Amino acid sequence: MSAVSEGEQLAPVLAAAPAADGEFVEITDADIEQVVELWKTCGLTRPWNDPYVDIADALAGEGSTVLAARAGGRVAATAMAGHDGHRGWLYYVAVAPELRGTGLGRSAVVAAEAWLVARGARKIQLMVRTANTEVLDFYGRLGYTDQECAVLGRWVESD
Repeated sequence: MSAVSEGEQLAPVLAAAPAADGEFVEITDADIEQVVELWKTCGLTRPWNDPYVDIADALAGEGSTVLAARAGGRVAATAMAGHDGHRGWLYYVAVAPELRGTGLGRSAVVAAEAWLVARGARKIQLMVRTANTEVLDFYGRLGYTDQECAVLGRWVESD
């Protein structure tokens, strides 16, 4: 009889196994190009936000991540999640256009919310461009409401 249990023997094999289609897992370096391609296809990138830098920053610390699900061997949906010690934030929630309406967007939000709650988030927030009414309706159906506040910002360059 082995001193190592069968479950312990399987753990490295399971960790290396690819995620099932539709299952959200943290991205790896091998996913980055497909993630950025999806974000561009979904119109989420902006010239002033380099998506590669956003991904690197999210993966650099313990308080943030990028989750992705696959369909047909390709990245089909994503959600970036970040925890500031009090609130959780969602960014880059994206679903391949041909898969919208399948529940994958809801699953992306649920997966990111679960990741944030596991890290102590008591409230989850996100920002949506006001002209994006279709997405506002989507989040409304998931229970998100206007928080009646303005988001202000300014760039701070560091050397």
